[in-house]
Amino acid sequence: MTSTLLLFIVTLYCVKIQLSPSHATFVSIDCGSSESAFTDQNNIRWVGDDEYIQHGVPQQVYLGSDDPLSTLRVFPNGKKHCYSIKVEEGEKVLARASFYYGNYDDKFSPPLFDLQFDGNYWATVNTSNYYYVDYEAIYVTKGNFTSICVAQTKPKMHPFISSLELRSLDPKMYSHVDSNHALILQWRDAFGANQTIRYPDDIYDRIWRPADGINLSEIHGKSSSRIDITTSDDVPPESSLQNAIVSSSTDQYIQFINRLQSKEQVPVYITTYFSELIPTAVGKRSFQMFIDNNKFSSPIVPPFGQVKELYVTNFTASSDTTFILQATQASTLPPILNALEVYTLSNPLTAGTDSRDVEGLIQLQFAFEVLVEWSGDPCLPYPYSWDWIQCSTDPTPRVIAFDLHNNTIEGPIPDFLGLLPKLKTLNLSHNRFNGSIPASLKNTKIDIENEVSSSHRLSAAAAAATYRRR
Repeated sequence: MTSTLLLFIVTLYCVKIQLSPSHATFVSIDCGSSESAFTDQNNIRWVGDDEYIQHGVPQQVYLGSDDPLSTLRVFPNGKKHCYSIKVEEGEKVLARASFYYGNYDDKFSPPLFDLQFDGNYWATVNTSNYYYVDYEAIYVTKGNFTSICVAQTKPKMHPFISSLELRSLDPKMYSHVDSNHALILQWRDAFGANQTIRYPDDIYDRIWRPADGINLSEIHGKSSSRIDITTSDDVPPESSLQNAIVSSSTDQYIQFINRLQSKEQVPVYITTYFSELIPTAVGKRSFQMFIDNNKFSSPIVPPFGQVKELYVTNFTASSDTTFILQATQASTLPPILNALEVYTLSNPLTAGTDSRDVEGLIQLQFAFEVLVEWSGDPCLPYPYSWDWIQCSTDPTPRVIAFDLHNNTIEGPIPDFLGLLPKLKTLNLSHNRFNGSIPASLKNTKIDIENEVSSSHRLSAAAAAATYRRR
């Protein structure tokens, strides 16, 4: 190996564009907008977010009209705020959340906060004064709804969100990774492309950024030449394969620029795509992947009119890890690279709060207007449980305490509080409850000191009753 050629990644900041194919889930939410649905220049239908969330404050950002980044929803109160989107249980989805601060509050102070899905940590959102940032995750849903949440992590830094997109994927895609982990996108590049690629070229609406390389040549295939993408499990769009980069000779190799953030080893999933663009080169180009100077793959011979996919899975890497494509001794042509995806793996996904407790809490939410801001998983991720509840630390958490004091709530104590079977403590003091304590709460320690008038009194037995679960 006589020299090193480093890929120079060109990232373009672009406006989000989408188009809805006939998949089970294809949702594009313009957060903070209550306007009627609009269709963008790519015939993508965007909708406002009133159907998906009932709290937060809409704000305007000064951008062009019909741009989903021109509005946002900010959450000045509370710990966690979630959008809930209907899905099919066990569906593999791509979720994308975008954030454009745009100095909407005239403070020039872009916030830092957490992004979560279905009770799992996703990413720490680091926003900018001038650019939008987005985050993608691929995961398998656990129920009939999926929740995407933002959570405050620092005082006076209010989380917000500009747009939210959810796309179904074919269940066979990205199947080389345990479905109990999410894939967190780090980067996805189409080498030699001159513009961002997404739907309709990619029917799953993945975003492929254009990229090139220092001292690397570009090869451009004929747009009329078809590439059979069905030979790849992860189905890249044809347009991401119709261009490529090559080194200048067989003595020079291509080294990926590594944009992983941590020097510590993290689990990764990397998939590289190769397709020969010169018919006369078929069989003359052969190369291998080396990771940290160790041979990783057998010889790769890119096919013409098809795609060869090479996976790096069940593997850990850090920001110091090197990835190289080097021509084999038998090759008469240098290595080629068409497209690349790099993901890190999440921690094992949670199954969420016990479903019996979730059912009971939802009924409480219907009963008490003060609980309207409850959304997402009740107990997870720690410490972002819903306001007024306390949860156990079991792998599948249970609700063990409920504190609804000082809310001037009127009416009888709901019997369905007994649907929380692990509830040990219930504080309903300084409200206006009346009637008797339901028998379903006989094993719960209850504080029921109420602010009552003659028309809002608990029975004598109820007023004196205190029960404790042994």
